[in-house]
Amino acid sequence: MILHNNNENVVQIIATFLLGELYTTACSPTDATLVATGGGDDRGFLWKINQGDWAFELQGHQDSVSSLAFSTDGQLLASGGFDGIVKVWDISKGDLKCTLDGPTGGIEWVKWHPRGHLILAGSEDSTVWMWNADKSAYLNMFSGHGSGVTCGDFTPDGKVICTGSDDATMRIWNPKTGENIHVVRGHPYHNEGLTCLTISSDSALALTGSKDGSVHAVNISTGKVVSSLSAHSDSIECIGFAVSSPLAATGSMDKKLIIWDI
Repeated sequence: MILHNNNENVVQIIATFLLGELYTTACSPTDATLVATGGGDDRGFLWKINQGDWAFELQGHQDSVSSLAFSTDGQLLASGGFDGIVKVWDISKGDLKCTLDGPTGGIEWVKWHPRGHLILAGSEDSTVWMWNADKSAYLNMFSGHGSGVTCGDFTPDGKVICTGSDDATMRIWNPKTGENIHVVRGHPYHNEGLTCLTISSDSALALTGSKDGSVHAVNISTGKVVSSLSAHSDSIECIGFAVSSPLAATGSMDKKLIIWDI
């Protein structure tokens, strides 16, 4: 659905379209003007920056749109909902490409393979699912976590999957076979659920944050904790590596943003 209203400004249009809390945003990697949003009104939207009178509605979810992600080539957009469904949208055609199901709990996050149209999604039901979006086909289900899978991603080289859970563990998987290569847990790792995860550009390190306020760096090849970063006093809510330097940033409910030299 394309919505137009040339007489309204951007703020008025957004206020009209969005009927609930905003839960997630995503920016296109190939079109600097294209932004996607999703929220508690069970709807998502595509917006164009500086074109406040244009929006494409992502329809069909039966519960809140909790996560959004563009494919690396910018051709597709995945939307995950608390209805346990992932929908894939063709950006150029402005159409729904396919609907992917399987999880029995809400979708916590969605990620794309760095070199193709494979989608990874973590669920509240403690599982992780992988599909081929081009073929609308189920590929694998990764089971082993004991609680909701709150964060995860492919490594940048596409060879490994890392997932974090509310069970206070990180699991490292082989995406082709579904094998659980490593389980990271116990001292000196987190003692409460994981909230966020990021992976270094060389696919060597995973950095994870937790409700307990701790941050740990894990060697993906060995599954061993190689560094523990202690400075926050409350839950870690966001985390990220710098692309081309050994720096990382963590944000916490303690109102601090800390930059680390890894």
